[in-house]
Amino acid sequence: MATLLIRDVDEAVHAALERRAVAHGRSVEDEAREVLRLGAGRETISQIAIRYFGPENGVDLDLPPRRDDLERPPPDFSGPDFAAFDSLHNEPPP
Repeated sequence: MATLLIRDVDEAVHAALERRAVAHGRSVEDEAREVLRLGAGRETISQIAIRYFGPENGVDLDLPPRRDDLERPPPDFSGPDFAAFDSLHNEPPP
């Protein structure tokens, strides 16, 4: 098996890894090994979409042309039904 040494791990990441290890009844080293094993084989959503719907699978959709001639006003969220969201809009993100 290969050996991997990782330096300068953020303290918060290390603490989270320790908590996971305790929760799973493993050492930090074993927990890191499991996290790496699971993460290395994980596909992104784009990879999954291409695998299922890519051109090699015979999916070829005829999409209708976009219509730019639709005249509709933009939505209005200023009414009383949306007043509860005003405070969210004015607060800085966490």
